[in-house]
Amino acid sequence: MAGPELTDEQQDVVDLAADTFLLVTAGAGAGKTHTMIERVARLVRDDELGADEVLVLSFARSAVRELTRRLDRAGTATRFVPVSTFDSFALDVLMSTDATLDWTQQPFDERIRAAAEVIASDEPVDRLDDLRHLVVDEAQDLVGDRLVLVEAILDRTGCAFTVVGDIAQSIYGFQIEDAETRLHSADACFRHIRERFDGVLVERELTRNFRAQRDEARPALAFGPVLRVDPTDTSQSYYEDLRDVLSDVPVVGDIDDDYALLGLYDEELTTAVLCRTNAETLVVSERLADAGVPHRLRRTAQDRVAPSWLAGLFRSYPGSTLGRDRLTELLPSVPGGAGQHVDTVWRQLRRVAGDRGRAVDMHRLRDAVARRRLPDEFTAQPGSAVVVSSFHRAKGLEFDRVVVVDPGPLRERSDTPEQEEARLLYVAMTRPRDDLWRMNPLRLRGVRRWDRGDRIGRYGTGRYRRNHFGLEIVGGDVFAEEPAGAHRRYGAEEIQELLSGDVSVGDEVELWFDPDDLSTTGGPVYRILFEGIDIGRTSDGFGTALFRFLGGHAKYTPNRYPGRIERVRIDAVETVAGSVASGERAGLGAAGVWLAPRLGGLSRFDWKVAE
Repeated sequence: MAGPELTDEQQDVVDLAADTFLLVTAGAGAGKTHTMIERVARLVRDDELGADEVLVLSFARSAVRELTRRLDRAGTATRFVPVSTFDSFALDVLMSTDATLDWTQQPFDERIRAAAEVIASDEPVDRLDDLRHLVVDEAQDLVGDRLVLVEAILDRTGCAFTVVGDIAQSIYGFQIEDAETRLHSADACFRHIRERFDGVLVERELTRNFRAQRDEARPALAFGPVLRVDPTDTSQSYYEDLRDVLSDVPVVGDIDDDYALLGLYDEELTTAVLCRTNAETLVVSERLADAGVPHRLRRTAQDRVAPSWLAGLFRSYPGSTLGRDRLTELLPSVPGGAGQHVDTVWRQLRRVAGDRGRAVDMHRLRDAVARRRLPDEFTAQPGSAVVVSSFHRAKGLEFDRVVVVDPGPLRERSDTPEQEEARLLYVAMTRPRDDLWRMNPLRLRGVRRWDRGDRIGRYGTGRYRRNHFGLEIVGGDVFAEEPAGAHRRYGAEEIQELLSGDVSVGDEVELWFDPDDLSTTGGPVYRILFEGIDIGRTSDGFGTALFRFLGGHAKYTPNRYPGRIERVRIDAVETVAGSVASGERAGLGAAGVWLAPRLGGLSRFDWKVAE
């Protein structure tokens, strides 16, 4: 499928030789993804580079999914060019050099750091043996260990490169703790490349904006050039100037206005409500749910949710190897499988679990589910007419309409540099294709980040415990080692049918304290009830988090937990892998794969309900 015709600027980037050291500045909506696809296609087609001689790395999973999808369409040869996030690439390097350690359990930053050390050493790295050209997307977000990783690749291979980015959209400085280093992080990758390849570096710029189709979507675009000039200049900040521009766009109203919220939903359009903080996204999501507006809360980049149709595929096919013809026969009858394209699914399955023949190894596929090592194409969050997201999580996305929640004046105690706040607001205001709207600042009313953890808490005033009104529910708060219903009257098979058909995204569930059950860490356990039916239990991680949130520590154990926890919603129904023996006993087959609810939202405690 041919893309739009290239502009002269884009064509110039595409036509440069494979041995060029190329740095491209691409503004918001400048068609950089299309240009990169054409660039890679030319390297393979005209410069005759093999698929294993080109490597594409990107910061964002959404960008990796889009690049992979378009390379699939670009032709047979480009289809096999590897595209990875930096985190996935680092994990692949570590797994290929030392598979004895379970690297999937290590923090992302530690994996990046360890991979950079391996690449900088004399150890063989198969992924880099034949590399001749490195393509790097979102270079402005390469800070700290990720920048070191790219430097190590260039040092080891001496390969040419195409590095694409935009300093005006550098918003990930929070990964750096040192304030002075953080100030200089916005253009760190650009400065490094310009200094190291001085005299041989070729620079190009993509200036035309293709995203904004109407003038109503363009008010912030003029700030791009000035935000790129010198991100370390503390005398200049365009944050308040951007807020002045935002104040002139149409206003939706207040978050408490149900009529205004209902007006955001249109099946024919995509609408994003963008917030400065994660606490604000939870409040907006809660209000949309109360107003009856279907929507999705955008997940973090680390959340990898296996699609529900995978569990149906395992239940329908108990064999060890799956062929293309059998997949074509089974997929339409699997819950959720009818909407999947067989060709696409087959390529994805082969990519993650292909055996040496023309089949899919189901044992390898099960292992990928268990280790959460499915490729990004599998774990993409489904689209929605209305999406609620933070500024950070909306990076790289675009929508027909964007509603920016006014972040208000700069917080005096904020540890984010003023220049970075300006770039964040610029990113949010440059996401729309047609319309940019504004929502009045939110009143969070006691909703703030929990001081002792990475969750959002709901607080009030008063004495201990009554001051704790609710806690954010996150992915991983559901126990997945055994299938729900394995030991209860409403059996596992019935619950699987319920999850695959009746439970939908946005449905509300309740958590009820189970005094007869304890997590392995000694924390509380709650039963998950959907319309009165027990569809699972909370995980050890949730029990530990709630224990600590209520003040639990070595010298004190809470003597009471909320009897019921409300305001919890279904974020997804996902495929999980757990105990094979439990799955067999429950009648779900020998693969140890089944469905489990994934929960989200800012919960509210009900202290009046007795345990």
